[in-house]
Amino acid sequence: MSDSESLDYHSELPGVLGKVDTLICKAEAIMLATGVLLMALNTCVNVVARFGFGEGLFFSGEINRILIILITFAGIGYAARHGRHIRMSAVYDMLPFQGRKIVMILVCIFTAAIMFLLTYFAYLYIVSVYERGRILPALGFEIWWIYIWVPLGFAVTGLQYLLTAYKNLTSKDIYLSTGVLDGYADTESEV
Repeated sequence: MSDSESLDYHSELPGVLGKVDTLICKAEAIMLATGVLLMALNTCVNVVARFGFGEGLFFSGEINRILIILITFAGIGYAARHGRHIRMSAVYDMLPFQGRKIVMILVCIFTAAIMFLLTYFAYLYIVSVYERGRILPALGFEIWWIYIWVPLGFAVTGLQYLLTAYKNLTSKDIYLSTGVLDGYADTESEV
């Protein structure tokens, strides 16, 4: 699914769950696209400044660091929503339909629990960084601000896995995410 398709995304979940899922998907798509474009622009401008004027931008590395954290942790929720995480499915694929459905539900619930646990630990880390009062040397603002995306990304990913478990519990089919059916595509575009 491309970013333009993500902006047109409408969740198949009922009611408020679907509205929240759609809103989060659109926000993630905008953050990811903007983050990648800003990182490319920042890097290109820094290269031009370094080779054209003999000195690069002193804050370029810090901006890229912020954008990498944003892209990474916004991206994990995005990948979960679109069923794009790596799966080890050799044993899973050999199970009968009902066994695969049960395993998928358990995997989603377990993964959601791990994501929420990581959310908690990331929050504790941010609190400890905040208490230390560290700042970015070039940009001059407190470091804890750039780590806010970590617990948010984990929380959104946990929510996605809970929604996928719900979708599998309430549907006759098996879903990798709320909108992606389990299965393999025979097209090269999936590679």
